[in-house]
Formats: sequence, C-alpha cells, structure tokens
Amino acid sequence: MLITLKKILAKANKENYAVGAFNINNMEICQAVMNAAVSQKSPIILQTSQGALEYAGKDYLKALAETAADQKVPVCLHVDHGRDLDLIKACIKKGWTGIMYDGSHLPFEQNVKNTKKVVGWASKKGIGVEGELGTIGGAEEKIVSRQIIYTDPDAAVEFVDKTGVDALAIAIGTSHGAYKFSGSGRLDIHLLKTIKQKLNMPLVLHGASGVPSWLVTLAARYGAHLGKPEGVPDDQVALAVKNGINKVNTDTDLRLAFDAAVRKFVAEKPEDFDPRHILAPARELMQQVVEHRIQLFGSSGKA
Repeated sequence: MLITLKKILAKANKENYAVGAFNINNMEICQAVMNAAVSQKSPIILQTSQGALEYAGKDYLKALAETAADQKVPVCLHVDHGRDLDLIKACIKKGWTGIMYDGSHLPFEQNVKNTKKVVGWASKKGIGVEGELGTIGGAEEKIVSRQIIYTDPDAAVEFVDKTGVDALAIAIGTSHGAYKFSGSGRLDIHLLKTIKQKLNMPLVLHGASGVPSWLVTLAARYGAHLGKPEGVPDDQVALAVKNGINKVNTDTDLRLAFDAAVRKFVAEKPEDFDPRHILAPARELMQQVVEHRIQLFGSSGKA
C-alpha cells in the first residue's frame, strides 16, 4: 500500500534523515529504485515529472508504483514539479500520495494562491503537498531557471503559514541537470539552518544529483559527449541532511547510469538485440547508484 508524503517525511524530520526521491519513467528505473530500497531497508519516494506522465501515462506509472508498494518498505508516489493544475488534480484523483506544486516561477502571492488550492485538494485525500519558494538554476525537462534566487527565511515562514504545505523545497545553491556549478559545488548551509530553525518542518533539496565522475567517465568511454558536468559533492549533501533536509531529489545520476550501461552493452555485444539483455545492466547500475544515495541520506534501515 502506498503511503503519504506527509507520513514519510514526518518520520524523516523527527529522526533527522532524508528520504531519497527518484524520478521514474519506465519499469527498469522503478525496479532499480525499489531493489535498492529493499536491499537498504529504506523508505522511498517514486517521483513522476510532468514529462514522465506524458511519456508513460498515469495508468502505467500508477500500476508500477502499486506493484512496488507491495514490497516491505514504505513507498510514496509523488508528482515532481507539477505546474499544470489539471494534471495535478487528475493525479490526486488517480491515487498519487504526494504532490509537489511548483509555483516558484510566479510572483509570491500567485504562488501562495495556487499552492493553497492544491493543498485544499490534497487534504481531502489526506496526502501531503510540497511547495517551493525561491528558484534553483539549470534545466530539467520543462523546468528552466536561468538564475538561482535563494529562499528568504521570513518569506518562507509567511508562505508556509498561508498555504499549509507539509514540506518546502528551498533554494540554497543547487541547480537542475548535470551542469550545476562552474567550480566545486558549495551549498549555503547557514541559510538552511536559519530556515530549519524558523520552520522546523520537512525541507526538500532539488537539483541535488551527485553526477559521479566514474559514471561520466564510463559513459564517455563508450561514446557519450558530456563535456564537464559538475554535481553536488557527497559531503555537501550529507551536511545538508545533517542540518535539516528531509527529502533529496535525484534524477540526473539515474540517467547517467542508464546511458553508460546501455552504451557499454551495445558496444561490447553488437550482435545482441534482445531488449532484456540491453536493459538489465542498466537496471543493475542504477540500483548501485540508488543504494549509494540512500546510504548518503541516512535512510538505510529506516523502513
């Protein structure tokens, strides 16, 4: 049975760890994430972006999540960066157990108005809503921001009071995609501490993929042209979790692992055209990446 975002993050906030939120688009990605969660005995959040919902469809993704929820770890099915209110309403009706409404691109009052509306819909089902205040840089699918606008602590208090959200995504220096920083990444931990002290509620870190150099090297060895991507260093993620982050989003790392494993298999075994043989190594490599992230977030053994 799927559990709510509100429940899964309330426990994380109380016990000071973060739950990994991993974007899924197909069966192999979902299996990789769930295999890792079961292996680590960790709660998990399966995220579906608007792009994933358009690509795979609500029915297929819901069926995958329901199958995943039959395993012995807490699973939340969450809408990631929802901006289409009609789509959000449809997902609530369909049985999603967490919603992230992203109004960070809107003026403050409009963000409050829309987020409060989504909270009203979700509360009827008892599920949690994540809002966002401030913007992170970079691009992910249809979410593009050219600059980082750090979250203002006092505005965050007002936003939470007016909307009633159960979790808040904050901007402390991360960025979407694989090209997060021009140099080594550093997060504003002081700002995080200030916001956590004022709100004492689950906080969310978006754009937090690590972009491991070994994955980039592996993909490049088999033909990927990735330039010089830069992720959020593990020590910075761990520090953020220690100081109040309770949900960490990861997508880019899974894409890199998928790409690297598929490229490697096709290059080494060009005669094999069985999709199962091609995708199985990708599933295994993604699981390895997810297990590392779960350990980093401190959620191992928290199921």
